[in-house]
Amino acid sequence: MLKKVILIVLDSVGVGELPDAYKFGDEGTNTLGHVVEKTSIELPNMWKLGLGNIIPLKTVSSNPNPIGAYGKMAEKSAGKDTTTGHWEIAGLIVEKPFPTYPNGFPPDIIEEFERRIGRRVLGNKPASGTEIIKELGEEHVETGYPIVYTSADSVFQIAAHEEVIPVGELYKMCEIAREILKGDHAVGRVIARPFIGISGNFVRTGNRRDFSLKPFESTVLDMLKQAGYEVYAIGKIEDIFAGQGITNKNHTTNNDEGITATIEAMNIVKIGLIFTNLVDFDMIYGHRNDVEGYAKALKHFDNRLPEIMGKLTEEDLLIITADHGCDPTTPGTDHTREYVPLLVYSPLMKEGVNLGVRSTYSDVAATIAEIFNIGPTKNGTSFLKELPLKVGV
Repeated sequence: MLKKVILIVLDSVGVGELPDAYKFGDEGTNTLGHVVEKTSIELPNMWKLGLGNIIPLKTVSSNPNPIGAYGKMAEKSAGKDTTTGHWEIAGLIVEKPFPTYPNGFPPDIIEEFERRIGRRVLGNKPASGTEIIKELGEEHVETGYPIVYTSADSVFQIAAHEEVIPVGELYKMCEIAREILKGDHAVGRVIARPFIGISGNFVRTGNRRDFSLKPFESTVLDMLKQAGYEVYAIGKIEDIFAGQGITNKNHTTNNDEGITATIEAMNIVKIGLIFTNLVDFDMIYGHRNDVEGYAKALKHFDNRLPEIMGKLTEEDLLIITADHGCDPTTPGTDHTREYVPLLVYSPLMKEGVNLGVRSTYSDVAATIAEIFNIGPTKNGTSFLKELPLKVGV
């Protein structure tokens, strides 16, 4: 009987453009495919699960005898951001995209924010996080004015040097922005982006924090919690869901910490869900067009995957997926509208199986709901009965 689900989101590891990618300017994108093609990395442990069976990959061949279930999932929601992707994995379809600000935020928003924090702001434009602190970091240090910027995603980001605006004060500024950004301006996330260093050598720290909208309906996390099951959030999962449906958390800040925390949580959680986001693929490599770094991060996860799989019992189900793409080989630095991989494994499985192309990420939520018998989710189709398990669950 399955009692524990380990759900790992490889943040931004997309597997090819969706049919509507042209609407987002993302024709021809394929995060995983292009990274593998450019670097010729091998991923033997994900290969065992069936990674090379999902899409053609230059150096990850199709596996005739995979031990896992494999497939890919389409995003049904209207967007390609972190919040939208994770909410859909948890069972919510976002039909109206969160607002974006290609020309910066309107004056009334900025003026109200400045009034509430008692300071002017710098920036107020779309920008790369690393580039804008290069551009405005010195002026920020001299004036004490926080740097406000956005991206192609629905985000209001505030960058500040930790010695100029302490992290706690920066978080309070984010809470103020979250209060202001409502209604038509309800962005998906307000993000604290602290940094340190001196002019010419500013570096962002691990004290990032996301202040997300609360999910507009119950997710499978809420359903699990209400039914008395554990929901252990690792990485930025707690932030993405604004704390809703979470019973325990470990706010790790990088992939290696997240993998270690996942393994530790497998010892802690007896019955329930471990939900992990591994952020480095997206935050450090995808948005910075660092193909080699992205490849190394994939290899690092693959190298540590046996540690996770080695702790699985016949009461455990491992699900590996992603929330969107962020193809580092494209000229832009933004998320890309892609299918995401689906790899599923349990020691209970007799053989591998093709789960095909799923019409929504919410199939994951529907499967989790069926495993724990907590009622059907509003969206998604469970693939539990498609898994070749040795015994009934």
